Amino acid sequence: MLDRATKRTRVAIVFPADPRELGRSRVERSRLSQIAEAFVQHNVEIVSAPFSDEFASEVEALLSTVDGALVWFNPVEAGRNRSVLNAVLRSVASKGVLVSAHPDAIDKMGTKEVLYRTRGMAWGCDTRRYGSLHALRSELPETLKSGPRVLKQLRGQSGDGVWKVKATSNQLLRVRHAKRDCVEQQMTFDEFVDLCSPYFSAAGAMIDQSFQTRSDGMIRCYVVEAQVKGFGVQAVNALYPAAPGMSESDAPQPGPRLYFPSTRPDLQRLKQRLKGAWVPEMCRILGMCVADLPILWDADFLYGPKDKDGADTYVLCEINVSSVFPFPPSALEPLIIQTLQRIGQEPLRCE
Repeated sequence: MLDRATKRTRVAIVFPADPRELGRSRVERSRLSQIAEAFVQHNVEIVSAPFSDEFASEVEALLSTVDGALVWFNPVEAGRNRSVLNAVLRSVASKGVLVSAHPDAIDKMGTKEVLYRTRGMAWGCDTRRYGSLHALRSELPETLKSGPRVLKQLRGQSGDGVWKVKATSNQLLRVRHAKRDCVEQQMTFDEFVDLCSPYFSAAGAMIDQSFQTRSDGMIRCYVVEAQVKGFGVQAVNALYPAAPGMSESDAPQPGPRLYFPSTRPDLQRLKQRLKGAWVPEMCRILGMCVADLPILWDADFLYGPKDKDGADTYVLCEINVSSVFPFPPSALEPLIIQTLQRIGQEPLRCE
């Protein structure tokens, strides 16, 4: 906890480690080195906490000695889920250590389930939930009559387990995986259902949203607690089709994500809606308060149809909590300030 001799706050940075590299993995040699350096500039002692399931008990002992733990660890890392890590984080959090994204918060807002639970909000669209493989098999054919759909496994990253599905006139489906460099392919309905079977074994459900046809790309809002502190803008979404008459291999691929401060003029309307209306409404629906929100998280939006006044609308595509990196430089200082404030304040209570 707080080092009383030096009065320095101790913050651990938790990141994936190869068990064969135990003892040699240091945050200063990782992609998170600039974050560590920035905390040091605020007189914070940074503790490297490389994690792998094999040495979970050692990491738990280490985290029990710090004031806070900032965690960058994907939902699936090296073929493993976060169950062991989450048990460690829950344990140290119960002892008073700040955890940047508590596993309970991840369960509530960091899976695709949030798309279904908040489907009635202004950021929602036609969204279904298939709670079993049988439900997918029996309900999807009727849903596909309304047009192409996007089906998503509950936990994943980088487009893994996200599929655009469209019925064709010859009783086949055209499907495209959202992982980079994947192309549209044709298969039978039963083949697609079989392909989805592992998602139900792992998480028990899939989420189904209507496909958003605009090709304007994706906007990522970077949020520190409840304040938008930056944007990432990426041209073309991963499931946008090839131009008419072109081969599916010629479908445009998403460009690089470009980062902007929260002052970007054309995104102020989205920023104000997220801060002023959508985050509070999401918290009410999920049974959370501001103090429960992760220190750093992001929300991905696709462009929806223009409203009656010709203004843009936005459809929530995903919320990322587990490993939000990289992020705009404008979010780093707020991240540090929020971390130190949470460590130094009394626990907040939901009203």
